[in-house]
Amino acid sequence: MLRQTDSSNSAALPRRAPSGLPGQIVLVLQGGGALGSYQAGVYQALQEAGIEPDWIIGTSIGAINASLIVGNEPQRRLERLHEFWSRVQRVPHWSFQGVFRGLAERWSYWTTLTQGIPGFFKPNPLAYAGDAFPLGADRAGYYSTAPLELTLAELVNFDLINQGRPRLTVGAAHVRTSQMRYFDTREGRLDVRHIMASGALPPAFPPVRIEGELYWDGGILSNTPTEAVLDDSPRRDSVIFSVHLWNPVGREPMTMADVLNRHKDVQYSSRIASQIVRHQQAHRLRHVINELASRLSENERSKPEVRELLSYGCQTRMHVVQLLAPQLDHEDHTKDIDFSPAGIKQRWEAGYAHTRAVLAREPWLGQFDPLSGVILHEPKELTALAAE
Repeated sequence: MLRQTDSSNSAALPRRAPSGLPGQIVLVLQGGGALGSYQAGVYQALQEAGIEPDWIIGTSIGAINASLIVGNEPQRRLERLHEFWSRVQRVPHWSFQGVFRGLAERWSYWTTLTQGIPGFFKPNPLAYAGDAFPLGADRAGYYSTAPLELTLAELVNFDLINQGRPRLTVGAAHVRTSQMRYFDTREGRLDVRHIMASGALPPAFPPVRIEGELYWDGGILSNTPTEAVLDDSPRRDSVIFSVHLWNPVGREPMTMADVLNRHKDVQYSSRIASQIVRHQQAHRLRHVINELASRLSENERSKPEVRELLSYGCQTRMHVVQLLAPQLDHEDHTKDIDFSPAGIKQRWEAGYAHTRAVLAREPWLGQFDPLSGVILHEPKELTALAAE
C-alpha cells in the first residue's frame, strides 16, 4: 500500500489546490466491496494536492470509506483508511502463485465465502437451516455484519461526522417501498446504523433498521449517487469527483466467465450515464431561461408571473470528473470480494495515480458552452472503449 502522508504536515494542508477549483468540492463514491480500495487512493491524491471535499456522498463500501474520512480529523484520515483496509485483507495461508493460474484467486474466493472477512462480516449459520427458517427480519442474511459495526465504532467518530464539515450523505434502499433514501448530516444525525444500512447488500447481509424501517444497500437502486448532488437544493457551482468501481462500457463477452464479469459491471455501474444526460438537458434549459431573461426589459421581468417563470433559471455550473477503477489481470466476477493484499494494493495505487493525472490536467479550466450547466469529463480509457 502507498506510504501515508506525514500526519504532522496534513493539518496545514490548504483547502484548495494551488490553481483553485470552481465551487464546492464533492466526492461521490460507488459501492463495490473490495474494489473500494481504489477510492482510498483517490482520496490520498486529493489530500496530498491540498483538496479536502466539502461534501462526500457514498453508497455501500463508498459509505464506509466516506465515514472513515468524515469521521476523522484531516491529519488522521489516511491513517484510518489504511487501518480499515489492513483489517479486511484476506491474507492467504498458502501461496499458489506459479503453481496453477487462477488457483490463488479461487482459493481466496472460497475462503471468503466460507469464513467471511475479519473485521467485516462472518457467516450466519442459521441462514443455512433452510430457505423457510424464521431468521427474523433483522437477521435475514447469509452473513452477520457485527464485525463491521465493531470496526466502525473503533475507527469512526460520529460526533465529528455530525458537525457537518464536510457534509456526509449515504444512500440506502427502503425495503418496503423500494425507494432510495439519502441520509444526510444536513438534515439530521447519522450513526453507525446509517453506514451499515448503506452497505447491507442482500441476500448476503441482513437489512438494518432505522426509525422502525428496514434498509438495504443503496446500490441495488442507485449505485452511483451523483444524482444527490445534481438534485440538491440550493444548487451550487461544483467540481464533482465521481469515482466509478464498475465499468459502464465493456467488450462483448466471449466466455461464461466474461458474461458473469460483464453482468456485474452492467448491474452495478448503475444509471449514471442516463442521469448525466438528463441533468445536462435540465441544466441547459435553466441556463436558457437566464439567457432569455437577459433579453427582457426590466419592466417585463418585474411582473409577478414572469418572475415566477424566471425562478426556474439557474446560473450554476457543475463539472463531473469521472475516475474509473481499472480491470486487473485475470480479474473476474469475484473481484468485489477480492480482499487479497495484492488486489487492495493495486487498486489503491491505481486510484492514487489516476487522480494525480486528472489533477495535473485540470479539466475544469478552459472555455465551455455558456449554456452548459453540467459538464462531463470522462476518463480516456472509457472514451476509447465506447469508440470501439
